[in-house]
Amino acid sequence: MTTPAAAPLLKMLLAQTRSELLIRWRVPAFSVTNLVLPIVFFIFFGLPIAHLRRGDGVSLGAYLLASFGAYAVGNVMVYGFGIGVANERGMKIDRLMRASPLPPYVFMLAKVLTALLFALLALVLLISFGIVAGGIRETPAVWATIITRLLAGSLPFIGLGFAIGYWSGPNAAPAVANLIYLPLSFASGLFVPLSQLPDFVQRLAPYLPSYHYAQLAWSALGAGHESLGVSLLWLGGYSALFLALAVRFYRREERAKFA
Repeated sequence: MTTPAAAPLLKMLLAQTRSELLIRWRVPAFSVTNLVLPIVFFIFFGLPIAHLRRGDGVSLGAYLLASFGAYAVGNVMVYGFGIGVANERGMKIDRLMRASPLPPYVFMLAKVLTALLFALLALVLLISFGIVAGGIRETPAVWATIITRLLAGSLPFIGLGFAIGYWSGPNAAPAVANLIYLPLSFASGLFVPLSQLPDFVQRLAPYLPSYHYAQLAWSALGAGHESLGVSLLWLGGYSALFLALAVRFYRREERAKFA
């Protein structure tokens, strides 16, 4: 008796990623929200002052684009895929995938690639809007650096999204994501400059993952307050923490459903 040959891993990964992209794209609550919401926030918070410059000469419009770019990527990871995982659990899709021959790590990696592709699209749309509507001008190298850093540094929020998705149910996941990610974003200075926030928030901000994540983008403009190495060190620690929580909640789910 011969065992049927398995499909090449790359082929499986590409096919599953395509399926994930189609699933997300066909859900307006995901695709429209994650792509348009950062632009809407920039219209209200950034566009009226995009022509101004900070005291250090940095374009305020570019600074705010970097801030909302950090928010946009985290939004895709935490809301789109954290809540998406919870919804799939509620619809028993995880049971269906368990019965299929697809390796679990291919299933998870396809979700990560899909998140990165949506995050890339969200960044491109946001920056393009800022350039066209706000007249914000930076060199292509600066924009490329911001995009690259935000995508490469998004691992903590991927872990946080999966942790929320496997810890909470489909009804509770949106509330949990809101209670965690929105306060993190505001307290890190993504919507309002830290100097305008209460003193206790300013003291708290340097211990938050979103603060160090935004530093990756701000420092590309020469407006950061810490070195790239320090930012990466903090983000690496938070990545380990959130991924460990995600694995723990995933294994708990495995034991409850499949043990």
